[in-house]
Amino acid sequence: MSDAIEGRLKELGIVLPQAAAPAANYVPYVISGNLLYLSGQLPMENGKVGVTGHLGRDVDVAGGQRAAQLCAINILAQAKAALGGDLGRIKRLIKLNGFVASTPDFVEQHLVINGASNLLANVLGDAGKHARAAVGMAALPFNAAVEIDAILEIA
Repeated sequence: MSDAIEGRLKELGIVLPQAAAPAANYVPYVISGNLLYLSGQLPMENGKVGVTGHLGRDVDVAGGQRAAQLCAINILAQAKAALGGDLGRIKRLIKLNGFVASTPDFVEQHLVINGASNLLANVLGDAGKHARAAVGMAALPFNAAVEIDAILEIA
């Protein structure tokens, strides 16, 4: 399955970056049994936050979806690092928790997080179908527009 995932990434023109180091006192992932818990990933691009601001004021839905896609790419990068480079160990993406920096009247968080859900489903195939939460937040670290964490079942 690793070859299939790498092939899909290549088809989509996605190059996984180096997994980001933690920005505070936590670890980037924890493996417990057959579950991989990934810490929240920001929309990092070329070493900096790629999409900043609040949905409903500074960022439109398309920009938020791009931020969510960047988070998903960083989720895959962290998973690859956690799994010794073998994305084929992913049996199933169980759940995404999506956090969207939003104005109080913005109510399309679900559409924003679709950026990540769609990308991960395209890359992982059936193993990418997942449960999910998409919630609005007053603010996120480094003024990021989106942050997403994940739980995966692994072999």
